Amino acid sequence: MTSGKEFLKPLIQGAVQEILEAEITETLGAEEGERSEGRFGYRSGYYSRSLITRVGKIELKVAQDRQGRFSTELFERYQRSEKALVAALAEMYVQGVSTRSVKQVTEELVGHAFSASAISAINKRLDASLKAFCERKLKEPFPYMILDARYERVRDDGIIASQAVLIAIGVDWEGRRQVLAVELANRESRSSWKEFLEGLKARGLHGVEFVVSDDNRGLKKAIPEVLTGVFWQRCYVHFLRNALDYVPRKVDDDCLLELRWMYDRRDLSEVRRDLAA
Repeated sequence: MTSGKEFLKPLIQGAVQEILEAEITETLGAEEGERSEGRFGYRSGYYSRSLITRVGKIELKVAQDRQGRFSTELFERYQRSEKALVAALAEMYVQGVSTRSVKQVTEELVGHAFSASAISAINKRLDASLKAFCERKLKEPFPYMILDARYERVRDDGIIASQAVLIAIGVDWEGRRQVLAVELANRESRSSWKEFLEGLKARGLHGVEFVVSDDNRGLKKAIPEVLTGVFWQRCYVHFLRNALDYVPRKVDDDCLLELRWMYDRRDLSEVRRDLAA
């Protein structure tokens, strides 16, 4: 249901760019523009290079040095490391940037370990970029919004526990989807959903006319309290899954076929007429 590509693309691009910057800094022994007696060389501009990822093509800037000493294995190693990178970024988005995640991903991507100071620098930059993404202002209207939650095992102060991950997807008038927010909550209560929706409004969410979600009791109570006047519809996919709980497994396919046929009718009278025929 979520629009993973739109959500992950800027995160992957930003993370890979930060790793490339850290790698040239490690090679030369100094940040760009830093005066250091122990440096091994100087930067000499950038060249552009594309990287094909599961979320589409991303454009990156690769630094060069005057002596031609710097080279990176990132582009060759990326495909076999992408799964770990995506998983780590998703974890960072929800739980925050951790040294453990950054260290693991950087070593897989470039084939060698970074210094503690380099990992710390990547941590800070990723944390800042993720924070900016999470807190960005929502300037355009989203007439349609999809709300959902899934439960994930999350580490908190060394303890792993199941927590709800609340998700909001906005859909604009052109049908384009955008991940608006992903946040952790102890459970899907009315108060947690209300706080989640109020956070979206504080960031500028406006123009919502129609909300789709499952029939979670807490969520259904929170929606009209925060988004007054919107229409609500139960998610079609959740409805189909729940309906199968009431029929024998052997008739699942027939039941789904009939329900989908009913959803294709234009109104209730048409359904009744066709069923009676």
